[in-house]
Amino acid sequence: MKVVMTGAAGGVGAMTRPHLVGAFDEMVVSDRREITELHDGETFVQADLTDMAAMERLLEGADGVIHLGGQPVEADWEAVHSANIVGLYHTYEAARRQGCERIVFATTNHVVGFYRRQRTIDHTAMPRPDSRYGVSKAFGEALGRMYADKYGLRVFNIRIGNVDDRPADVRRLSIWISPRDLAQLFQIGLTHPDIHFEFVYGVSNNLRSWWDNSNAYRLGYQPQDEAEDYAEHAHAVSRDRPEDPISAQFHGGPFCAIEFTGDVSRIR
Repeated sequence: MKVVMTGAAGGVGAMTRPHLVGAFDEMVVSDRREITELHDGETFVQADLTDMAAMERLLEGADGVIHLGGQPVEADWEAVHSANIVGLYHTYEAARRQGCERIVFATTNHVVGFYRRQRTIDHTAMPRPDSRYGVSKAFGEALGRMYADKYGLRVFNIRIGNVDDRPADVRRLSIWISPRDLAQLFQIGLTHPDIHFEFVYGVSNNLRSWWDNSNAYRLGYQPQDEAEDYAEHAHAVSRDRPEDPISAQFHGGPFCAIEFTGDVSRIR
């Protein structure tokens, strides 16, 4: 199996790649900037998501894509549109043209950021994006639905919380996922025989999780890590950096507070 990872030079790629060594017959890592430190079995191909011809060359002969590339946080519309709308379309269309059958899409919790923290949601939750970034990922989920139904691609959407070696604060005790648990989800998306179009949450085995991740467990996910092991550290950090009143109410945290001028009482 030949797998391509876009955005492999970014933080999520750098953290998860060591856990994918040996998982596939061939692993191509790609980004706009060169990756000089490669793991066993990796080859590097430079490509820009906004260049369709480059994406077609990148995905030639590929069986699956782990799509991490794009604008990773909130930004102005031009930046979000170029990377996360145009760039994602190029990825799906290049995959279709080249006969690549599977796409694992790194979507985000910011697609559902305006749900209140008192509410646990599952994979059927409707989008409530908290930012332009969140909107672009909701577009990506919809685009994947079309490519799955119309063209037969097998699409696996992971609404990622926060990937790191440990939760950075109390909020992340609910949304944290370890790099090795996320790598496990990548492998499920690329190998599970029954996937047509699926949503799962990118979250470890967290006691305080806001997400019902039963769909991931149904597909064989067995997270190895849990945020509660780092609770003491997270609480110590949060005592010095309390959340603002808007952030503290919603799943999306600080992304909800950016430019917020709405009426909190109307967000139910």
